[in-house]
Amino acid sequence: MSRIAETPVERFHVKHNAWTGLILPGWQNSSPGHWQSLWEHQWGYLRVEQSDWETPLRGDWQIVLEDCLLNLHAQHVQQQRIEPFQVVLIAHSLGCHLVSTWAHFSAHTHWVKAAWLVAPPDLTRADVPGALRTWRTPVLAPLPFPSQVMFSDNDPFCDEKAALSMAEAWGSSTHCKGGAGHLNADSGLGDWAGAHDAMIEFVNALN
Repeated sequence: MSRIAETPVERFHVKHNAWTGLILPGWQNSSPGHWQSLWEHQWGYLRVEQSDWETPLRGDWQIVLEDCLLNLHAQHVQQQRIEPFQVVLIAHSLGCHLVSTWAHFSAHTHWVKAAWLVAPPDLTRADVPGALRTWRTPVLAPLPFPSQVMFSDNDPFCDEKAALSMAEAWGSSTHCKGGAGHLNADSGLGDWAGAHDAMIEFVNALN
């Protein structure tokens, strides 16, 4: 007898072909009111928990993401799932640079169906905080999977020119949400349902 999916994770997997969404917050993590946190609870996405959110070391963050993917893949194999193992990386701020760095070094980029990159900061600016010293040379190379960069034209941590330059280097399509700052909890986006719909449309177009 078939059973109607009841949990948010099950409903999501039934509707969206069973790819797993991974939430990649930026520096200092995403607060409970941040759209990433709301998506995590509404859609059953999985947050990649870093060991140090205050003084993030780029190499350490890469290792945590790699280990997370290896563990999820092992679970997928153990469960003998029929569909291929695929993830969508949902990154904000410094999390976008985590994606580009990890993708440059990992042998498992084929597990990534797509990346949704929101408000990447300009790490080449002179006012980058000292806590981000290991990130000051960003990896600006083509990503080996489809991606889209969403940015705001008044982001205090990245101007429009820099955002477009990063997107071009990564081979990402772009979308500008005007006047929304750093596209975080302070931007008043709530659960940002429109952006979630846009992400799902972007990912589904890849099928």
